[in-house]
Amino acid sequence: MSHPARTPSPARTPSPASSRWLSKTAVNGVLLLATGYMLFPLVWLLTAATKDAGGLLAGDAFSFQGFDLGGNLGRLAEQGDGVYFRWYVNSLLYAGAGAAGCALISVAAGFAFHGYAFRGKEKLFGLVLLGVLVPSTALALPMYLLASEVGLVNTPWAVLIPVLVNPFGVYLARVFCAGYIPDEALEAARIDGAGELRTFWSIGLPMVLPGFVTIFLFQFTAIWNNFFLPLVMLSDQKLFPLSLGLYAWNSNAHAEPGYYPLVVTGSLLAVIPLVVAFVALQRHWKAGLTAGSVK
Repeated sequence: MSHPARTPSPARTPSPASSRWLSKTAVNGVLLLATGYMLFPLVWLLTAATKDAGGLLAGDAFSFQGFDLGGNLGRLAEQGDGVYFRWYVNSLLYAGAGAAGCALISVAAGFAFHGYAFRGKEKLFGLVLLGVLVPSTALALPMYLLASEVGLVNTPWAVLIPVLVNPFGVYLARVFCAGYIPDEALEAARIDGAGELRTFWSIGLPMVLPGFVTIFLFQFTAIWNNFFLPLVMLSDQKLFPLSLGLYAWNSNAHAEPGYYPLVVTGSLLAVIPLVVAFVALQRHWKAGLTAGSVK
């Protein structure tokens, strides 16, 4: 007796709701792992700053046993008659003044490339883009020779002047000017009799403030972490930035382990200005296209 053939049951497909849930879970899991990976060095730095030299050399940095953060801060302030905080002030000066000057120069150059038509403009901008490809370490020796010729070696100007020019900042500023500054606003200002400098200062710069802040933060971070340029230009310890000063202490730590807690605690304090700068200025990135518009 023959039996009717069974038809195969259709394969079960996940519902759209479960697919969205799985997708969200996967994305959130990846983001969580990435966040943990990025925060891991900061957590290590936070816990290691509470250890003395013995705790660090014993590899027990992740526990809070033997908490001695106050003692490390006290020794940091006493070491070299408080030279660490002099380095701190030097870094704030180099990074703050250098980033502000670089951002202003970059925005002015980007405004000129965007708002004016002159012969060879695109070729000149191409040369600016070529400057992005040149590593800063390759320019350190020529800049040292130039600074030596004019007598600026071992002065703060030897660190400040080179960081005022940033080809990538000029490129970024031109992109921001093209997106944030309408040609109609510039034409209206010129019709009203505003000079070119007044047009830039009163119309262009306020409109492109998010770009100014972005360039400032990028350059502030680069100067704050800069090591090779101060290493080449400076020999007086009182002029060192934090990066170079902590490097000098870390070199001494091989012979004197007592420097290890000072280096770790000093590195923890060195993170604070970067965090404060990004948290305080992030709201400017969200400024709309109407920022600085004329009535």
